[in-house]
This record gives sequence, C-alpha cells and structure tokens, in this order.
Amino acid sequence: MKEFEGLSIAPGTFYLPAREEDQAAWPIVACDQYTAQREKWEEADHLAGDRPSALRLIIPECYLDESDERVPVIQRTMRDYLERGVLRPAVHGMVLVERETQSGKRLGLVVMVDLEDYSYAPGSCSSIRPTEGTIVSRIPPRQKVRRGAALELSHVLLLCDDAERTVIEPIYAKRDQLRCVYDTELMLSGGHLRGWAVEDEEMLHGVAGAVRKLKEKLPKDGILFAVGDGNHSLATAKAHWEEVKQSLSKTERADHPARYAMVELNNIYDSALFFEPIHRVLFGVTEEEALSALADARLIPDEAQPDLILVSKAGEKPFRIGQPLHTLPVGTVQKLLDKWDGLDLDYVHGDDAVREIVKKESAVGILLPPMRKEDLFPAVTKNGPLPRKTFSMGEANEKRYYMEARKIVKD
Repeated sequence: MKEFEGLSIAPGTFYLPAREEDQAAWPIVACDQYTAQREKWEEADHLAGDRPSALRLIIPECYLDESDERVPVIQRTMRDYLERGVLRPAVHGMVLVERETQSGKRLGLVVMVDLEDYSYAPGSCSSIRPTEGTIVSRIPPRQKVRRGAALELSHVLLLCDDAERTVIEPIYAKRDQLRCVYDTELMLSGGHLRGWAVEDEEMLHGVAGAVRKLKEKLPKDGILFAVGDGNHSLATAKAHWEEVKQSLSKTERADHPARYAMVELNNIYDSALFFEPIHRVLFGVTEEEALSALADARLIPDEAQPDLILVSKAGEKPFRIGQPLHTLPVGTVQKLLDKWDGLDLDYVHGDDAVREIVKKESAVGILLPPMRKEDLFPAVTKNGPLPRKTFSMGEANEKRYYMEARKIVKD
C-alpha cells in the first residue's frame, strides 16, 4: 500500500494452521529461551507429539550444535506443511495480537518490516535499530535455517515510542469488528493468545497515518522503531537479504519476499510490557573467582540499594558498584566479564531460574536490576546499542510465541 511508503513497515500475507484443532500444539516459545533448561524443550516436544507444530520449524538454541542434522529436516517440514495445506494464507494485512500473561494483557500488531531500513552496524542512523550490540558470529548458524527455507517464523518484538497510544490501541478498541483467526492457550505456562485479522483499508490507513506522525516528531537521527527482542533473528534476516539481493535486478529487489521480515510491533508504553533484567550465570567458577573478576568495579556490600546480587551455594550477597564503568550496572558487569578468557557464561531470564541453576550446577549467578523502559529510545539514540543482554521484555514464558508464518521465497 502506498500509504506505508517510507514508514519501514507494511501489511503482508500471513499463514496460520488450517485446522482450528491444531492451534493448541502449534505455538511455541522463542528459540533463545531456556538455553540452560533443555528439559523445557523436551516437555514441549512431548506436548506437541505428532501434531503439526511450529516447534518442527525452528531450532531451539540449546540444540544449535545439531544444526547440520536439523536444518534439512526443518526445511522439508516447511515444504510438507505448505504442500499438504497444514498452513494456509489466513490474513492479508496485519494481525492484531492480544497476549495474556502473568503481567497482564500485552497488545501487538504483526507486520512486515523493510530490511533496507534496518541496520545492526555500529553507528547506524537507520530508522530501525537494535537495542543491544549484535554478535556477528551468532548469525551464520541461524542463517543456515533461513537459507533455502520456504517460510519464516518470528519471535522479534519491535518497539514504537507511542506515548499517546495512537498506533495499536485504536484497533484493539474495535476488535469486535474484526475476524478472530486464533484463540488458544499456550504450552509451557505461556498464558493465552488471541489474534484478529486487520484487513480493513480504513484501519490500515489509520496505522499508516499514526506511524507517519510518530516519524514526523522524531529528532534528527531519531529511531522510529527499536528491536526489543529477537535482534539476532532480525539480523539474520538482514544478512540473508543482503545475500539474496546480490543476484536480483533492481526491479526484482523492490518487492522480493526476502526483503521483508515478520515482526510483532509493540508500544513501549503498553501497561503489560515490563523490562526484566537478564542475569548472568558463570559456570565452573567459585564465588571468590567471580568476585576477583569484578574487582575493578569495587563492589561494596549494600543490602539497601544493591546494584547486583551474587548468588552461590553459600547464599546471596548484595553489592553496590563503587566504581562504575558504564551508566548501567549491567554494562559494568559485562565489560569485566568480557575480559575473562574462556569463561563459560550464560544469560538467564528470571531470578528463580538463576537460583535453580546454581543449586544444581557448579556455578555462580549475578542478579541484575531492570532498566526503566522510558529511558530506552533516548539511550539508544544517544549512545548506540546498549550492552549485550541488558534487558528482557518479560520472563521467558512471556516472550513472543511463534504463531504466524510467512513465505520468504518467490512462488
């Protein structure tokens, strides 16, 4: 639609399970969750059973070392689901999403983003930018899945800074006028998911107009959309497009499906959107070794206003950072951990998950505080991407579940 020209997002054609009875087994949590809890993925595999499931079209990150075996199977399954009609084109436009979790009802809008308007390069002034630094070495394993794939599924959450609630909320107020395309409980304690087809031209025009007004208010080099979650997945889509377009003419590049990526757009001011900290777990180290690695931060015991809490089998110790190396505590911690050669480090969502891992493993956890979400856009505009794994939008079971699919190859 011409109304969306220059706005970095657009309507698309989205595929969903053809049979309503397949909806319960279809959605699955983002692939980068539960990396240290393989039992969660084994539970998901058991719950899906032999039924069609998005689980069969992704590689959970805890299985990335099995990519060579899994990728061909995933790509065959994609083709099989399309050929047998397991998936069907269900929405030509956008999908309004209502996600109920322990944090409340989060609203979203599934759209396409133009990858020509997104860059993860340091210092980029593109209209779509990551909120965290991109680890380029993490892209190739994910690109194996996308290269040669017929479909994309997405757990990317894209944020807009819409304090007046002009983009998504007006459509949600009229949801009773829309066709419901899914309504299902989510496995792994994911809550409930509902989706409505947004295909009415007037509503789509309203989205375009609201986004255009947001763009007009931006300061010089301001961000229109920030990647809140799934940055490496979007970076993979970008890398794949850069590869694909080399063999295309200028005309072919203009509307090739791989030029776009599917995301869920969220308003940063959504009442159910919370910024949760991403904690660090250090494997195979002692409490003394962890404290030694953080010595340059001059940690001071402080139970009243701690910047971090060290978790070990000996208990929990709160500390204030006496010598900050970054404006955020997570930045100070990450800078020091990055100097530790050979450290076996994992990034874990949820305080209790860290505590459980420390109980079971030879490990030390570092619990970190959340950042204020209203600081996000100004911080990224001014300083560029935040330190790696600064925040998470909710607990692991609140992440976006794969539901919609989209073709990324020419018919």
